[in-house]
Amino acid sequence: MQNATEAESTGIKAITAINAAKVLTILLLVSFAVIFGIQDWRQVIYMCLHISYCIWWLIEQWFYPQRRQLFNEPVGIIGLILALMFVGGFYALPGYLAFINPVPLSMITAAVALSLYIFGSLINASADVQKMTAKQFSSGLVRDNIWRFSRNINYFGDLLRYLSFSVVAGSPWAYLVPGSILLLYLQRMGQKEQTMSAKYDEYTEYQQSSSRLIPFIW
Repeated sequence: MQNATEAESTGIKAITAINAAKVLTILLLVSFAVIFGIQDWRQVIYMCLHISYCIWWLIEQWFYPQRRQLFNEPVGIIGLILALMFVGGFYALPGYLAFINPVPLSMITAAVALSLYIFGSLINASADVQKMTAKQFSSGLVRDNIWRFSRNINYFGDLLRYLSFSVVAGSPWAYLVPGSILLLYLQRMGQKEQTMSAKYDEYTEYQQSSSRLIPFIW
């Protein structure tokens, strides 16, 4: 209770901490470019993908102000520091690995990474827009259109996007980032299942007719 009170007193909310972390990621990636230089298309493509994602995250809140309400809980100074370390610093690890990778990027690798990024971004954005629109009109449980394929289709799209960063980086260590994000999402999904089951009577039927995360697989 005391920690929650202290977090509220600072006025720092989760969305502010995440935004600051995204800015830190951009600064780190630019720093890598200055320090290590651009040697190959690997670094160019990585910078374009990851920085464009961070910028989109920031401007999306201007397009859709209601998104800020999704991360409205107070986190305090400790939450801000953790966000900067994890979302800002750790998430930039694939970028660092991309810049120190001396092997030229192959066309096949580039094609796989770009496909993952494009489809991941489209899936994630489509899912978010549909859910925000449904909430705006209070239409109840969202289970049609893109959400009929997976109960966490937005998480699936986000994971594809982070996988694209790891593919471009070209190092096994880069997959620590999407792996850690998957573990985080699995925890959130468990909490969400309990909340949604209690909130919507039809959620049990929705569980039986849809995948949990990966469409048609699981």
